[in-house]
Amino acid sequence: MKNVLKHILAGFFLAGAALSGAQSVVILHTNDTHSHIDAENGVGGVLQRKAIVDSVRRAEKNVLLVDAGDIVQGTLYYKLFGGEVEYPLMKLLGYDMQILGNHEFDNGIEALARYYKRDEPVKLSANYDVSGTALRGVLRPWVIKNVGGKKVGFFGINLDPDGIIDAGSARGVVYRDMVAAADSTAALLRRKGCVAVVAISHIGYSDDSGHDLVTDPKLASLTRGIDVIIGGHSHEVVAPGGDRPNVVMNAEGKPVLIAQTGRYGANLGYIKLDLADMSKVQARMIPVAGVDSSRFDRRVMDYLRPYAHVVDSINNHVIARCGVDMQNTKRYGTSVLLSNLTADIAAMYAGRVLDSIASEMLPGRLGVDLAIMNSGGIRLPFPKGDVTEGQVLSAFPFSNHLVIVEMRGDLLADLLEQVAGQGGQAVSAGTEISLDPATGKVRGMLVGGRPIDAGRNYYVATLDYLAGGGDYLSLFPRGRVVWRDDKEFCAPVMEYMSEMGRQGLALDPDPRSRIR
Repeated sequence: MKNVLKHILAGFFLAGAALSGAQSVVILHTNDTHSHIDAENGVGGVLQRKAIVDSVRRAEKNVLLVDAGDIVQGTLYYKLFGGEVEYPLMKLLGYDMQILGNHEFDNGIEALARYYKRDEPVKLSANYDVSGTALRGVLRPWVIKNVGGKKVGFFGINLDPDGIIDAGSARGVVYRDMVAAADSTAALLRRKGCVAVVAISHIGYSDDSGHDLVTDPKLASLTRGIDVIIGGHSHEVVAPGGDRPNVVMNAEGKPVLIAQTGRYGANLGYIKLDLADMSKVQARMIPVAGVDSSRFDRRVMDYLRPYAHVVDSINNHVIARCGVDMQNTKRYGTSVLLSNLTADIAAMYAGRVLDSIASEMLPGRLGVDLAIMNSGGIRLPFPKGDVTEGQVLSAFPFSNHLVIVEMRGDLLADLLEQVAGQGGQAVSAGTEISLDPATGKVRGMLVGGRPIDAGRNYYVATLDYLAGGGDYLSLFPRGRVVWRDDKEFCAPVMEYMSEMGRQGLALDPDPRSRIR
């Protein structure tokens, strides 16, 4: 078995100079760039990316540039301009095709359609039926590219919106089973004479939802006819030599190459296919860094200048100071420190609100019992040092509103089991969930320092997105929303941090894990 695997890997990655120009195609790919337009600490940025893409295009005969979704949401560029920057850049950078990520829906399907109703790049999805929406006629299930007289087929695969995309934002989108769609589309492209079939997906390489979702490796193993899966969504680097297997056997025992670049445009994926011999493949990551500014595209620079001026002015406005490093996890900008701080701000703010409305709406009831927040809603770290207004807006970019949900103790206990099972979610001070280290199952929980009373009503501060069942917290909608803030959640975060700054106090949150 070891010798067989060694032979397969050698065929995929040691082909090297054997790939000839006319009979080969280079696929450059990105995913989850999330509005990171500017380079950060010298890494990423569209100007560096464009320069590298241009250099590959000059060196290679046949080059295609594709994106696997989530080009928006995560910095001030989207917060302030709502897609006005990112979508036109896709054409300026010369993308040939792209697929939807879940965050493309954040401003609603009508807003998305206004940007998507343009000729370039081609928009793909083989398993979303959008005929009843404003996107009607915009998405294509597949496209065939002719390269040196040979056909290469591409198609898009998207995740199930249920549990991850706000229902109102994707209203009218009909989801088709991704495995069946991928299998049938690959077979169709083979019948049309494609010598290579590439799936561009936004379903993730790994699954930490607790819902046994289909991922890129699983999709590869359950289907036939796909040679390459270019993925996104899970913010992981999947490449040769990495810690994640990037070759998976399909349902016929044939190898499928899987690739993903991580996040925020820090890497550009490079895949070179020999169309005369599909066992010969090169795949690697090109770091987007160290590009001399003399190579930057003047058209892109001119396009960005007015937007960058507005963004820079907000990013330079200091409002507070962080006394500790609240740094990244592998996926987002979260840490225990930052997760705890976020949940505590939500609990304090909602508690003050509930105090003020208690006499009218909830007689005799004061204060919230806890806050539950999602780590995926925090997109940037807070390094030690100055905190700017732009940093807060970028770290909390979503148009989510704080709500207070009333629920019985037995429901709350089940919900907290869901929270603990996902890992990385945030709960406020006074809430503790202990897990059995052997099984990962919950063996105890406290709210307000006490065991949960199954028959008592509790009041939970959370985001409207989570209260509606977002991030696969499917039990939340069984509670009753008793209040919804009219401001986005970034507003109370900004108020809290600004007040800390005015008082000369550094942000220094509780470092202890509350789910342990």
